[in-house]
Amino acid sequence: MRLPVSLVITALFSYTVNSQTVYMAGDSTMARGGGGSAAPGTDGWGQYLGQYLSIPVVNDAIAGRSARSYTDEGRFDTLINTVKSGDFVVIEFGHNDGLSGAVDNGREDAFGDGYDTTSTVTNAAGQQIVVHTFPYYIQNAVTALQAKGAIPIVSSQTPDNIWVNGEIGAGPRFVGYAQTAASRTGAAYIDHYAYVAEAYDALGQTAVTAFYPVDHTHTSVAGANVVAQAFVRGLLCGNSALKPKVNSAGQNVPNQCL
Repeated sequence: MRLPVSLVITALFSYTVNSQTVYMAGDSTMARGGGGSAAPGTDGWGQYLGQYLSIPVVNDAIAGRSARSYTDEGRFDTLINTVKSGDFVVIEFGHNDGLSGAVDNGREDAFGDGYDTTSTVTNAAGQQIVVHTFPYYIQNAVTALQAKGAIPIVSSQTPDNIWVNGEIGAGPRFVGYAQTAASRTGAAYIDHYAYVAEAYDALGQTAVTAFYPVDHTHTSVAGANVVAQAFVRGLLCGNSALKPKVNSAGQNVPNQCL
């Protein structure tokens, strides 16, 4: 028996919607296992996002990566080749993107937010290498993903456990750079730094310090879940196409819109 055309269209639409996936690109603060053997007992927040969404999450974050090294290693290319139209990609870097000194560590970006701004660095072998800015690497990834029909979300880096006068201090320049890259490409932006800071300030310094068993960057499982909840709060307070995929558990994450 032939099905009515309307039922076939409905079934195909349902399959397309339900087959969406969220992919995640980032560093150790997002990655499975957090800081790895260098930071035992830690985990990345990307491991805990899935419980708050109605679609699956694939965590492709890798410890120690920056926007530049994730690009140079071909990891963005792999992600671009993997996604299908309608998939989401959360991109969050910054912790490893700062200047590394006289010898390039393979992760630093050129200083500034200009797309065409470059700098020349010297690697350990004495070779001169041209590097680009943080927005350059993020924007290139975003536009390539958009060309595939994917839906990128640019997220600012998370705070370190550093307090100033009883509050989480202001974010580094990469928070603003992330927002700039999102604005230039039309991608949704989540100020993850600000939403985590809101959650941490509400919990207080003593409680938050317990989330950092090794250093001031890598969170415990409990801390990673708080960071994931803060990202969901950012989704709920924004206009990303991922917002309707927040499930009932996600609707009840703590704190308020900023």
